[in-house]
Amino acid sequence: MTYRRTPTSCHTARMTQTRATPTVKRRRVGAQLRRYREAAKMKTGDAAKAMGWDNARLSRTERGLQRVSADEVYALAKVYGVDDHAALVEIARVAEEPPDIGWWMPYRGLMTQEYIDFITLESEAETIRIWHAGLVGGLLQTPAYAREIAATSVTPMSLEMSERLVSARMARQEVFSRPGKPVHYSALVPEAAFHQRFAAGQAVLRDQLTRLLDASEAAHIDIRVVPLTALPHPGNGGNFTLLTFGHPWNPVVSVDHNRGGSTLEDPAEVDVFEAMYARIEDAALSVDSSRDLITTYLEGTRT
Repeated sequence: MTYRRTPTSCHTARMTQTRATPTVKRRRVGAQLRRYREAAKMKTGDAAKAMGWDNARLSRTERGLQRVSADEVYALAKVYGVDDHAALVEIARVAEEPPDIGWWMPYRGLMTQEYIDFITLESEAETIRIWHAGLVGGLLQTPAYAREIAATSVTPMSLEMSERLVSARMARQEVFSRPGKPVHYSALVPEAAFHQRFAAGQAVLRDQLTRLLDASEAAHIDIRVVPLTALPHPGNGGNFTLLTFGHPWNPVVSVDHNRGGSTLEDPAEVDVFEAMYARIEDAALSVDSSRDLITTYLEGTRT
């Protein structure tokens, strides 16, 4: 949305724009409530009337622009005839959570809203599948490797800012040790990444390869290398991450680009990236063969 900057309206415009930015949690709650309404074949006006709301309020709720309480979640579910208690408990839980909560809060000033949305989803995902065309993914990076990647940014940053970004990336790796059920992580890693050179020297690559081997021993982490000899595949077009969640949440895909990234939630779009991932996976080595190849490269860095 574009706002006209005038002496009397620019402050109001900024306030309106802030309120009009939905958090990823509200957006997902609203989308799920919309799916329930559509499954009930109920028009917006009829649903709003049943709740004693106007149409605009229901529309804002479904788009994630307005907070909905747990009681309202249950009331809407009753209107739509939804009796999936487990799903409703989960939706109500997320609806009641403050929009800004998580370990990443101290880093907010360093991150775009899109990146915060991604981290929020990543922290709650049950499975994560990632493809990076030229790098090892962030959740498997060592601090030294992450530091080298941060140094490639075209936006000038201080050493302190760079270190804080590296610290945030390391904090993301807590998904592997979170209480309860750790995330199941599958990474497709290009062999080309093992030919990367670093300003700090070969030790960066050696430690990163060691990290990959150590991680591959975990039962909930699968690492498969896409060899240099692989035939052309859809992964040459860019980087993306597929995330799936517990019931009732739909899968999403995060697409990386030079100016940040974007999260796609439409099922048809997610299906496209599911198919892309499967094609890249077909070109990858097995887990055991990938471990052997990583070991070969690791031994090469020691000579």
